[in-house]
Amino acid sequence: MAKQKTVIVIDDDPDVVMATQVVLEGAGYAVVTAYSGREGLDRIRQGGIDCILLDVMMTRDTEGFGVAQDLKADAKTAAIPIVMLTSVSQKTGFEFSPETDAAYMPVEVFLEKPVEPKKLLAAVAGVLK
Repeated sequence: MAKQKTVIVIDDDPDVVMATQVVLEGAGYAVVTAYSGREGLDRIRQGGIDCILLDVMMTRDTEGFGVAQDLKADAKTAAIPIVMLTSVSQKTGFEFSPETDAAYMPVEVFLEKPVEPKKLLAAVAGVLK
C-alpha cells in the first residue's frame, strides 16, 4: 500500500484552512496546518511534507512569495512542490503565472481563490506525480 501523502496548508484565514483541510482529508491526504509563513516554514523544515498549499497575502501582502523563495533556495526543501492558492489577483489586479514569474514566484501551480475542490485536488495530484 502506498504511503499517505502529507500536505501542509499555510493560510492566515482559519475558514480557508478548515475548508481546504476537509477537502484534502476527504481525498485521503494527511493534512498539517499553519497560520503564518514563519509557522509554515518551521513545520516544513521538520520534514515529512510532500506538498505545500500556500497563500500569498498573510501578515504582509507578499508573505507567500517570500516563503516560496526561502523554500526553493534551501536544498532540503527545494523539491517540495508548491501550489499557491490566493486571491491576490482579485485584490490587486495583478496576474501571476509560474511560467512568466518564476523568479519572483517559484511555484509549480498558481490557483485563484475561491478554488473548486476538484480543481484543487487535481492540482495537488498533478504536482505529486
